[in-house]
Amino acid sequence: MLGRVRVPAGRTVAMREISAEKLTYVIAKAREMAGEDGGRGVNGSKRSVAVSAAGGEGCAAARAELAGFIDAMDEDEQCELIALAWVGRGKFTREEWKSALVEARNHLKQPTAAYLLGNPKLAPHLESGLAELDHTGDGFEFARR
Repeated sequence: MLGRVRVPAGRTVAMREISAEKLTYVIAKAREMAGEDGGRGVNGSKRSVAVSAAGGEGCAAARAELAGFIDAMDEDEQCELIALAWVGRGKFTREEWKSALVEARNHLKQPTAAYLLGNPKLAPHLESGLAELDHTGDGFEFARR
């Protein structure tokens, strides 16, 4: 295992590559896939209750849309997304952010979207990662509707 690089305590952990808008979208779509969006799509519009409750077509469509979105991100954005999920699930701490990025870059040999979408707790892990990195008030809007 690689040595862990630490971010000094009290320093802000910068996420330079992925925008707040992209993270907000990924989290909203991940919630939609998991049925945690209260029957609302990523844009806040009501979805069909039948499709929402059953998962079915709506879930498959959300999964395909999110996979395409993640696959379209550049490698640096994908690395930050993977590292953020790892911080959120406790594999790394905020102080180990740089090490998480290094390991995430090594992980890019696998398809990123397939890897991330295999995590049924992707949305909560990303939200927890943002909280751990103290980015909860930086333009990230995740309030459940």
